Amino acid sequence: MRGANKGRTARARSLRKVDNDAEAVLRAELRGRRLAGRKFVRQFPIGPYYAGFACREALLMVEVDGSQHVDSAYDARRNAFMNANEWSVVRFWNVDILKECEAVLETLIAVLDGRRTEGTISGDLTYLPAGRLP
Repeated sequence: MRGANKGRTARARSLRKVDNDAEAVLRAELRGRRLAGRKFVRQFPIGPYYAGFACREALLMVEVDGSQHVDSAYDARRNAFMNANEWSVVRFWNVDILKECEAVLETLIAVLDGRRTEGTISGDLTYLPAGRLP
């Protein structure tokens, strides 16, 4: 077994210290297995990237996006990497988490329960199941 990568661990720790309001709200809902009994971790390293929130058991990466992520080529590469490595990706807008948190949580539960299987790219939600990039 390999030892911890100290550089990646330090980077993940520094990212955890910089939550925006929407990330803080979502973190409060996801911590302590509060959502469907699933464990989520923050700023989890996957390859060269860090997942905002990750459920390792479900191989689900959850991202909280602000306006800087509109049509981001970086995000598209990141999504492709995650999907190619068996991770599903779901992205929510900051404003939706702050104003429609219940709907966001219901969507996450549907993904975790397997009730939402089709990929979605829309104005308010991006969901890319592993291996099914549109």
